[in-house]
Amino acid sequence: MQTNSDVASPVGGTHLYKHIEQELTQSIHQGQYKPGDPLPAEKFLAQRFGVSIGTLRKAVDSLVGRGVLLRQQGRGTFVARHNKDRYLFAYFHVVRQDGVKTYPLLELALFTHTKADKQVAKRLDVGTGSRVFKLVNILHLHGRRVVIDEIYLPEKMFPDLTKSIVRDRPSTLYQLYQEQFGLTVVKAEERLRAVKADALKASTLNVPEGEPLLQVIRVAQSFNQQPIELRYSFVNTSDYEYFAELTPTA
Repeated sequence: MQTNSDVASPVGGTHLYKHIEQELTQSIHQGQYKPGDPLPAEKFLAQRFGVSIGTLRKAVDSLVGRGVLLRQQGRGTFVARHNKDRYLFAYFHVVRQDGVKTYPLLELALFTHTKADKQVAKRLDVGTGSRVFKLVNILHLHGRRVVIDEIYLPEKMFPDLTKSIVRDRPSTLYQLYQEQFGLTVVKAEERLRAVKADALKASTLNVPEGEPLLQVIRVAQSFNQQPIELRYSFVNTSDYEYFAELTPTA
């Protein structure tokens, strides 16, 4: 057993706790610990990896910060599961301007197969012309159409995905990815810009053509920084806005 000083010991140029973090991530990725499963006791994991409790805790803290693990007061630490509440608070950032946030009601407007253009291919890290699924969801908030989501998924990563599977899923898309295809979203990168509503988006969101919309471009990644979803969201901000709470990290 190593001492607390092993927290800063380099392994292959990486701090030891980072090495343990990678080992735990790989264990989750390989299905040794499944979504919703409790993490084994600290003593067991420390012995398994041959490190101190302090080093193990630092690795676990990092995974909690990344959203791979979740702590529940009085119960322990669990592998994150993408249920409805987790999606609403971690990945859905559109709120009414008075601060009220609600879970969107989804209307599946399109499910089709297409070929990735250069931008889609680049963001999904696939070849130009690769087969992808394209989904279009219309999100209703407080009885109004507020957001249009255009979603692209690499076909090779979602075998046998069908319109009925998407339409009839019991919870969120991220939970579907996780439970049916073994793909867990552990990170998402977003870029924001302003765009003008074309005729179709204007009609869908009931705004004038040319009206400014907020565009959110999100790339969702699984383990090993593998992109699994590209999402273009178009938001009518006349009564709604993008809100994200940022927590500084060391």
